[in-house]
Amino acid sequence: MKNIEKKKKKTRKLKAFKVRSIGPFILSLMIVIAVVIAAFVAVLFAKVNIPLIDDRITFCVAIGFLLVIILAFVLTSLSDRKRSVADGEALEEIIAEAEKVLREAEDEERKEAEAAEVRLTVGDGSDTVERFSRLSAIDRAEIKEPEYKDDVDLKRLCEDFRNYAASKKGLYYDIKTVRSFVSGLAVSRLVIFQGMSGTGKTSLACAFGDFLKNPSVLIPVQPSWKEKTDLVGYFNEFTKNYNETELLAKIYEAGGNGKMYITVLDEMNIARVEYYFAEFLSVLEMPDPERRLIEIVSDSVPGDPERIIDGKVKLPENMWYIGTANNDDSTMAISDKVYDRAMIIDLDRRALPFDAPEVEAYPVSYEKFASLIKQAKRRYGLTLRNRRRIEQLDSYLIENLGITFGNRIMRQIEGYVPVYVACGGSELEAIDTVLAKKVLRKLESKNPVYVRNAAAALSLYLDELFGEESMPICRAMLSGFDALT
Repeated sequence: MKNIEKKKKKTRKLKAFKVRSIGPFILSLMIVIAVVIAAFVAVLFAKVNIPLIDDRITFCVAIGFLLVIILAFVLTSLSDRKRSVADGEALEEIIAEAEKVLREAEDEERKEAEAAEVRLTVGDGSDTVERFSRLSAIDRAEIKEPEYKDDVDLKRLCEDFRNYAASKKGLYYDIKTVRSFVSGLAVSRLVIFQGMSGTGKTSLACAFGDFLKNPSVLIPVQPSWKEKTDLVGYFNEFTKNYNETELLAKIYEAGGNGKMYITVLDEMNIARVEYYFAEFLSVLEMPDPERRLIEIVSDSVPGDPERIIDGKVKLPENMWYIGTANNDDSTMAISDKVYDRAMIIDLDRRALPFDAPEVEAYPVSYEKFASLIKQAKRRYGLTLRNRRRIEQLDSYLIENLGITFGNRIMRQIEGYVPVYVACGGSELEAIDTVLAKKVLRKLESKNPVYVRNAAAALSLYLDELFGEESMPICRAMLSGFDALT
């Protein structure tokens, strides 16, 4: 800044510079010339007899001064003309130099201002680059935790949310759908609402965020998405800044407080989920939450946000990703890799309106929700009888249809069923739902004719194993296969 001020002062001096006048020199020269001419005229007229003028000396002096004045006028005019030309050329050069210096000063000042926007002064007084403006702003912001509601259980949570959606939003959902949704949150960080367009998939996810007094993050998926940078942004090598997305900002924000966060991947299958969400799928599967890290830059520099460690950000435990998937010709098929890791909820039709009591929204902390999940698993564990039934069904499916549960699906069943029961449902309802969405769904990839022939026998086996009419969702799915031609 001192150099800039010096250049500005120099510019003002150059602009104020004036070419000094040579008038005093010309005046002195004219006096000398006047004396010489006067002497010459005096000598000349001394030889001439002029009767009208007695005082010849006075006459000579007058004539001399007259000539001097004429000569001075002529010489001064010539001098002024030459001087004006010379001064004009010199002045143009001076002005050009002044403007150049001023431009340089202004450029330096502008660059200094731009640099100031992306620099922070650390404790030791050194300058560090701020590559993540939004994340750094989150670090500097004061975190205010809301007053969480503690006197709530899973059953009340489901009922209150359903009534809130109906009374405040005009959205009506079957209680079983709400129970499946909350139970799905206990099993996986990825929940997929699938069904025809207009059945309230996005509205359900957004309403849940409003109910928790922490609005959901809506991410409209684009058809061109192919990689992780479409979700979390990228580092711009030209500007040396990271182009942060709304999702990245919310991921970082969630890591610093105890709220429950809902991210909605709207129309998630309009692009290949297994492409742009691949790294998230793998990282979220890690059993140790501390190792759920996503790399966003290749290095770490002083001035990076506090929770960006070695260029990586941790995916917080208190954030869930809710994908909405339409079943039409404009969307991509969701792969088994995605289905196996997610909890699936079908929303094929709207629920009938009902009279709902007015319920106000209230925040529930992640810590409270996690404790309710643990309590449900301890209290409503899968019964030995139903565990044995599931094992028998697994053996039947391997032998007759070539599909199996696998360890992941078995863990999901063990996690889903107790929470569903704690939400107010029955154990068989939970088993029916999870078997249809996680196991029998695999039949869709089999030969339709082969599945059609085996569907009737499997339906009878389910009645024999769990009781007649005890598995309506599984039977409905098998009836669909049976109708294939």
